[in-house]
Amino acid sequence: MSVRALERAKETLGDAVTGSHSYRGDETIVVDATRIVEVLSKLRSEVELDFLVDVTCTDYLGREPRFEMVYHLRSMAHGDRLRVKAPLEDPIDGTNPNIDTIVPLWVGANWLEREVYDLYGINFVGHPDLRRILMYEQFKGHPLRKDYPKEKRQPLVRREINEY
Repeated sequence: MSVRALERAKETLGDAVTGSHSYRGDETIVVDATRIVEVLSKLRSEVELDFLVDVTCTDYLGREPRFEMVYHLRSMAHGDRLRVKAPLEDPIDGTNPNIDTIVPLWVGANWLEREVYDLYGINFVGHPDLRRILMYEQFKGHPLRKDYPKEKRQPLVRREINEY
């Protein structure tokens, strides 16, 4: 069933698709990260992949590009699934990689993008409230990066709790 979505996605997106593969029923396309909003918008409206299941990131330490955004989509009408991968260019200046937010397409992406920002340090350009969601504000670093030292000590910060 998902093969239908893969073929329709490749046909609809044209040169925005830089690669694709299928393995045991899991269909994946690789796209240009600079066109992520355009790509996901077309997949939502024209390929009917209307449900955003998840947004996550993969850290390929030692590979260029190091980070890859991963979007899992599903069609509620047809049951099709499609994984969309967008390799992120590593900034020359050593800052965190950027990609456009998809919150205008799916409001549910808000917290998912905040989680990726918090744990991997990916900046979502245009996000309405990009701040930590799991770690506290004083936490240094991004704990799911493969080069994050597992023995690193972090200060415990006490937060005042307001009672209503």
